[in-house]
Amino acid sequence: MKKNTLLFLLLCIQFIGFSAAVDTIQVNSQFLKKKSPIVVVTPQAYTTSNDKRFPVIYFLHGYSGNHRSWVESSPDFQQLVDQYQVIAVCVDGGYDSWYFDSPIAASYQYESYISKELIPFIDNKFKTKAEPNGRVITGLSMGGHGALYLGTRHPELFGAMASMSGGVDIVPFPNNWNIKGRLGKYEENKAVWEKNAVINQTFSPSQTILIDCGIDDFFIGVNRALHQKLMDNKIPHEYTERPGAHNWQYWSISVRNHFYFFNAFFNRIK
Repeated sequence: MKKNTLLFLLLCIQFIGFSAAVDTIQVNSQFLKKKSPIVVVTPQAYTTSNDKRFPVIYFLHGYSGNHRSWVESSPDFQQLVDQYQVIAVCVDGGYDSWYFDSPIAASYQYESYISKELIPFIDNKFKTKAEPNGRVITGLSMGGHGALYLGTRHPELFGAMASMSGGVDIVPFPNNWNIKGRLGKYEENKAVWEKNAVINQTFSPSQTILIDCGIDDFFIGVNRALHQKLMDNKIPHEYTERPGAHNWQYWSISVRNHFYFFNAFFNRIK
């Protein structure tokens, strides 16, 4: 009985002080032609500090997910926000947006929404470090594609970017995840598909990059190809493979590594 009581007290002590606030906010978007929800998680220190500004991590969910996926499916997400004292912005990317501006769907302009509307909204509403050295982006699966896509195309916004289990080359998957609903059929729009594939974007050696994927993931091949391309082009990056598949069991571990990685980036540039 005493041992059980001691164990309980130790567990309570471990989590004392972790009380991040979770808020759902509607963002009015002209590019999406609607109000789009986001989840913003702020650390406890946010409410106790008047002058301190906090770095921001943007989180992009995967295909069929939503803005609540991170806080609902990653068990220690709020604890990590508190631990590293960052603001987490969980974006709603729609069921199947892939986070680019669709040339065929006027209400799916997600690159423009995030870069031109959402980021200014967050910087105006919250005490953020509103500069690339204080702003980073990551995501899983479709969101991994989105994070690297937006990160490469907007180095003026993001100082670091990361992907877990990312669909970093969409071309091998012409009939999956309704990508053709956003870009048109591959056989009729090959140039558009190639243009929007992450593997064909220009990666800057000045940015900090993390890529990871499970060895049992169906995206492992395209992640290895991107890693090799970055190696060939001498683009510094961190690349990790470890056991795991395309699921939250893998991502719940990955997200801890991404928080740690971004924390090192934020501390390095102080």
